[in-house]
Amino acid sequence: MKVRKAVILAAGMGTRMLPSSKVIPKEILPVIDTPAIQVVVEEAIASGIEEIVIVISPGKATVIDHFNCNLELERHLEERGKHELLEIVRRSNNPAKISVAEQQSPLGLGHAVLQARAAVGDEPFAVMLPDDIFDCPRPCLRQLLDAAEAKDAPVVALLKVARSEIPKYGIVDATRVGERLYELHGLVEKPPIEKAPSDFAIMGRYVVTPDVFELLAVGKPGAGGEIQFTDALMALSKRRKIYGYEFEGIRYDLGDRVGFISAQIGFGLKRPDLADRLRAYLQSIITQ
Repeated sequence: MKVRKAVILAAGMGTRMLPSSKVIPKEILPVIDTPAIQVVVEEAIASGIEEIVIVISPGKATVIDHFNCNLELERHLEERGKHELLEIVRRSNNPAKISVAEQQSPLGLGHAVLQARAAVGDEPFAVMLPDDIFDCPRPCLRQLLDAAEAKDAPVVALLKVARSEIPKYGIVDATRVGERLYELHGLVEKPPIEKAPSDFAIMGRYVVTPDVFELLAVGKPGAGGEIQFTDALMALSKRRKIYGYEFEGIRYDLGDRVGFISAQIGFGLKRPDLADRLRAYLQSIITQ
């Protein structure tokens, strides 16, 4: 299965990060100094994706504007000899073939994916959630694509979560069939702890086949009264095998306040220009 396209879902209201997301879309909130949406786009490109569809809601044009050229800013930086900053800014200009789809009403994750149907067409594609940011030895999406190509089947990213965290996620019933690879038998969206089939949660990276659109189009509201992507995956699993891949690396939840802070620390400690000062500060407050 060759995957050329990725759908990035940026239509959410961002309520978990209010009040910062009241005016600024949560996808523009930074990981250090890089907007989350750019981090995800760069992961897609590094994974070999050629075309990207970004699904937004009305009023979130800023998410797309970030990838447009800002001639005034570039001229300002060039005139002042700030060539390093100029290069950083230009790196975000049209980094890939990006198109836009709009979700008019917040009817759920599955409904958001459905809005990309015309742009994706009849070919397999990846789905990426910008709330989930990964620090991996190989891009998380690339790990999934390798598994999808090997099995010629859909693959979702899996992470073992603490029992107390289970009701926050889509949880899978799965059997291990290879190193880090599991065959999925069922998926449940945000189950009570006592009814969860496992402690493996689906993270925000998916590789799916285009027939998922048919299932989304006839899908009925599920958990939270929304059209759930997990429900469509469950229906898809009745047509074809679906696998889960326990990705290698670290995942940060930027929609969670502690996750957001953790991402700044985790990525900051990997930056040569920041690591020493950040580490010294962390040591100073730990010893207080």
